[in-house]
This record gives sequence, C-alpha cells and structure tokens, in this order.
Amino acid sequence: MNALYDIIGIPFGYLMQLIDYLVGNYALSIIIFTIVTKLIFLPVNYKTQKNAARMQLLNPKLEKLRKSFSNNPQRLQEEQQKLYMEEGINPMGSCLPAFIQMFLVFGVIDVVYKPITHILRMPKDVRKQAAEIASNLRVQDMGSKGKFKFSDLRSELYVREMLEKHYDAFTGLGHNFAEKVDDFYNKFTFLGANLAKYPSLSPDSWNKETIVLAIIPFLAGLAQLISSVYSQIHQKKVNPNMQNPGCMTAMMYLMPLLSIYFAYKLPAGIGFYWIWSALFSFVITFALNQYFTPERTEAINEKEKEKARIYAEKHPEKKTFMQRMMEQQELANQQSGAAKKANGEKASRSEMNKYNRDKIKEARKRMAEKYGDIYDDTESDDND
Repeated sequence: MNALYDIIGIPFGYLMQLIDYLVGNYALSIIIFTIVTKLIFLPVNYKTQKNAARMQLLNPKLEKLRKSFSNNPQRLQEEQQKLYMEEGINPMGSCLPAFIQMFLVFGVIDVVYKPITHILRMPKDVRKQAAEIASNLRVQDMGSKGKFKFSDLRSELYVREMLEKHYDAFTGLGHNFAEKVDDFYNKFTFLGANLAKYPSLSPDSWNKETIVLAIIPFLAGLAQLISSVYSQIHQKKVNPNMQNPGCMTAMMYLMPLLSIYFAYKLPAGIGFYWIWSALFSFVITFALNQYFTPERTEAINEKEKEKARIYAEKHPEKKTFMQRMMEQQELANQQSGAAKKANGEKASRSEMNKYNRDKIKEARKRMAEKYGDIYDDTESDDND
C-alpha cells in the first residue's frame, strides 16, 4: 500500500513543488494544491454524478418492476437488466470513476504527508537516516510504541516532531537536512499559527497561535459533517422513498468525530488540509447537483440513449456491459434449471457432472467451428 502512495504521489509532488515555489507559503500552497487537484478530479466527479442522475430517472420504473415481480426475484433481475439495456445505462457505471478518484487520492495524501520528499527533494538515503534517528528518539521518549519504519506514511511527520525536540541529533546529516527542514516548517504558518505544531486543548498558555491550532480539528470535523448532511438531504430530496439504515446515519456523525480525534493526534497541517478538501468537495457536489436538474438530466439521458443506439448499429459485434450481464444470467438460469429433475427434485452429483461436461463439449465445438478446426467428440470424452 505504501508503494502505491509513493508511485502515485510522484506527479502530484512535482505539482505541489511548483505551487510552493510560486507561492512561497506551504499553508497557502496546500489550499491552491487542493483546488487544482479537485479540478483534476472534476471530469470523474461529473461522470459519476451524471450516471447517478440518470439512475434516478429510472427509479419509478424500477419501483414498478419491484411491485410486479416481488414474488419472483429471478424474473425481477432479468427485467431490471432489460430496462438498463434499453435505457443505455450501466448500473455499475459510477464504480470505475469512483475507483479512479480513490486511486488518485492516494497520491494527493502522499504529497501532503511528505513535504520533505516532494517539496524539499531530500535524497532517499538522507531521509532514511533521519527516519532511523527519529524512530530511536521516539522509542526513548515513548517506549516501544514510538518505533516506526521509514516506509510508514507518517514517517516525515514523526521526523519533524523529533527534529523540533532534538534538533542537534539531526545536524550531522548531509544536504543541511536539519537546517532546511526546520526553516521550511517554521514558514508553514497560517493566521500566525505554525501548522507544523500539534493542536491541543490544554496548551501551556493560550495565545493567538494555540487558539488557531485548537480550532482546526473542530473545523475539519465540521466541514466533513456539512458535506455528509448535505449529501443525505439531497438524496432524500431526489429519492423520497429511500430508506437510510441506522448505521448510515450513525456513520454520518461518527466520521466527523473521528476526524476531530485524529486531527488532534497529527500536526495541524493535516487537519488544515482536511478542512479545505471537505469544503471544496462540498462546493463541487453542490454545483453538480444544481447542474443536473430533472430537465437537463432528461435531455442528457435521451442523448446518451441515442449515442448508445448508434454505437450498437455501427459495432454489432461488440456487446455492451448489460448484454454480457444478461447472457451470464441466462447461462446461470440454465444451470440452475438443469440442477433440478423434471419432477422438481434436486439433481444428483453425477447428473450435474454430466451436464457440465456437455456444456464444455458444446463450448469446445463452437471454438473449433470458429477457428476452422476439426472437433473430435471421442477425444473430448477421453480427456474428460
């Protein structure tokens, strides 16, 4: 998993380095970086939202099918697949864009957590030595639970933590590591607060900096809560019959609380990033929801159906996702039907084996005919 963060973080790292070079303040760089990455993800969000809006148009028809075939799940599934195919909608169409976005988010997180790598561009051997020193120092301060590996996602956060407490222990590293890292983090400020520091509800003394740091975790949780509540309200608006399980409602409130908790366990810069990430996500979601009005969605749906029809006419040999699903469902139904005798009793194992062998023979015969080979049924029996 850590290797995934590292690989995807490379291009985003160069982007962050460029932004920081132009801006000169890491806190402001995080805000701009978050905006840019959200814009990069916008096409993916658009496609996901479009598919969701088109699916909402089908809700009345799907509900009618559920009532008509409530006692016949198999027929219900078949009719639903037919409806999806007629409408040119892939019910799994939101999964791939969501996966791509999740995949790219790994790189964004890696950049935010590892500025020593992506901004300062310290060599790997120097960073590894620094991590070893920091790990040993944490063990001295905290015992065995303070030990960490160089590959840990939070390793650079721990290095910064130990460098602030034991600066002299890092001065022997090359590339002026201690000086450059310390100087970089000392400029990591927002509203007069150094975001490299840890927020606390019981600081040694209350001042402007400690107040700002203490507020950041709560803002991070609030931003996430606003986004979650809005999403739930919108879903109920477009789908009044939707039932939200109690666990979903509990998670809606639990996740922001967890964000607050973890934001107090990490440097304030991480919570700072969470705030802007949640806010910009909310803005994009709100804008897309306003864009996909019922009228516009209907027009888009008709356009997509026509596009799918034209493509099918030009490429009759290519099957759509729903066509493949229906063929698989039909095959499953055939196998299920073969599992029962005419009198409705369950078939024996030998009967099922014979049925499966017959299906394999049929497949081999079709492949032989397709490629002009001679199919030897006797040889197939011997192999079976």
